[in-house]
Amino acid sequence: MQNRKKILVAPLNWGLGHATRCIPVIEALENHGFEPVIASDGIALALLKKEFPDLTALELPPYQIEYAKNGAFFKLKLFMQIPNMVAAVRRENKLIQKLIKEHNISGIISDNRLGVFSKKMPSVFITHQLNVLTGNTTWFTSKIHQMFIRKYKECWVPDVQGTPNLSGKLGHIDDSSLKVKYIGPLSRLHRKQTPKKYDLMAILSGPEPQRTMLEERLSDELTNYKGKVIFIKGVVEPEQKTSVEGNITYYNFMNTSDLEQAFNESEEVLCRSGYTTIMDLAQLGKKAFFIPTPGQYEQEYLAHKLKKNGLVPYSKQNNFKVDDLEKIKLYKGLKNLGGEMRWKDLFSLFEGK
Repeated sequence: MQNRKKILVAPLNWGLGHATRCIPVIEALENHGFEPVIASDGIALALLKKEFPDLTALELPPYQIEYAKNGAFFKLKLFMQIPNMVAAVRRENKLIQKLIKEHNISGIISDNRLGVFSKKMPSVFITHQLNVLTGNTTWFTSKIHQMFIRKYKECWVPDVQGTPNLSGKLGHIDDSSLKVKYIGPLSRLHRKQTPKKYDLMAILSGPEPQRTMLEERLSDELTNYKGKVIFIKGVVEPEQKTSVEGNITYYNFMNTSDLEQAFNESEEVLCRSGYTTIMDLAQLGKKAFFIPTPGQYEQEYLAHKLKKNGLVPYSKQNNFKVDDLEKIKLYKGLKNLGGEMRWKDLFSLFEGK
């Protein structure tokens, strides 16, 4: 196993989605004779360390983005922090050059970490957001994001190129100057035939304080739900904790195998409309109900698109009532769009000449 090329895999720490969709990438690298090196911060790094305890894990500086409690101020608060984010990206890139030498890195896969790239080696950017939706400033935020993407050798979009697709206008643009490869939806989960144990699975993720605010609202509403509920809070802690209150079984977090089992054992799913969650639901062919993160245009767009397509209903966080879950039956649910992942072709970028 000597002389395996080391590939740095660095997901953004924004909820758990970027980290979890890197799990199949890391596994594929190992299966194709590479040695993945993990780099991130916060709960994203904590999650990947639990999944891959034997791999080298490096801590990157946090972007230190603060999120508004009120969804209406989400964009304003983010825009005010742009100077801090630019400084963080510069700090990150400086550290990356140092880590490349120290750990003898041969290639880079960054999932939305804008400072994780090098001109000296093949660097790949994974994103489903070629367009970054911010309302009337979408043109500006999209141009900035595309400027960063151009620094990479390739951009991998975890979706299909044609229609139907999952990401809509987020992951599809007419600009041919971006070196985009559509790699198919990424999910760490697999569909299994298992007896149904729960009527509903509620699963949370995403940045604070909105994660906690939704947890409190759902805990209150779901006490009136007629059926068995498994509730995964999405809080990564050293130990898994579980408790039962009435019809609800709570978990703080689950590793991949437990989560896969819980998804397969659940009839319906209540969750955010984050893109990674949507890919998981499509992979498993699940019916769901969405509550987008307030003020997050991307999640609001995806929820609206999938409702309009007759696939998944949604509600605003402050309006959600347990009776809304009845609407799930009126929608088709999500279906698997992906073919076989062609990892060998994708990883040829790192083989060199």
